[in-house]
Amino acid sequence: MKCHAPATERNRVFLLEVLRRVLSDRREVLEIASGTGQHAVFFAATLAHLRWQPTDRDPAALASIEAWRAEAGLPNLAPVRALDVGAPRWPVEYADAVVCINLIQIAPWSVPVALFEGAARLLPAAAPLISYGPYRFGGRTAPSNDAFDASLRAQDASWGVRDVDDLTALAQRTGFELEEVVPMPANNHTLVWRRRPQGQGTLPAQARPEGPGARPNEPPNPRKSARPITPSPLESISGFQPELALVFPKACPRVR
Repeated sequence: MKCHAPATERNRVFLLEVLRRVLSDRREVLEIASGTGQHAVFFAATLAHLRWQPTDRDPAALASIEAWRAEAGLPNLAPVRALDVGAPRWPVEYADAVVCINLIQIAPWSVPVALFEGAARLLPAAAPLISYGPYRFGGRTAPSNDAFDASLRAQDASWGVRDVDDLTALAQRTGFELEEVVPMPANNHTLVWRRRPQGQGTLPAQARPEGPGARPNEPPNPRKSARPITPSPLESISGFQPELALVFPKACPRVR
């Protein structure tokens, strides 16, 4: 079943501007949590020098991605692979870039931890990990993101808009540096993280620690101390609205 997420139609052109620049010297891109598959098709079609590998763990998402891929018939769009970001090994032999769109906020803190740890095991030095979504900066974010955060936490208390300070600490522990913060419409941001050389704050390949205490605790809820900030001018561009969860048929995955 081919599913459709309207948010991808709104953000893909702005994401493309960043990806075209950051991925100009890359060849093998691993997309984590590809959702419906629309982004994978669009980026593979517009960035023909890349081999784009879509993945997801949700069966409905996997079916939708494959339906979009089959319809597009693009030679550089690989067959979808089932990938659980929290697995100790990812079913991918090589990538020189990782892209993750609209996942971090609709998952518990263990998911961004697993994302950075898995990317550290896979990526070579200087390779980018690119994440997109709403974020806090020093505990603060726009009112629309505060509302989004409240709606997420009402669904699952472990979800929520993450603070870039927490993500930066996680990145440094796993061998990444925050290279660039790109403002996007609807008070979203694209973050470009860059892999440091092996041994500089990285985990050994395929050796992520497990068991009690292996992961940091969930960061405190920043909404308790955060002060509201003025909405970005980008929030009003072309009638953009916050990318709140959309209603899909039960067989379709959540919006990515």
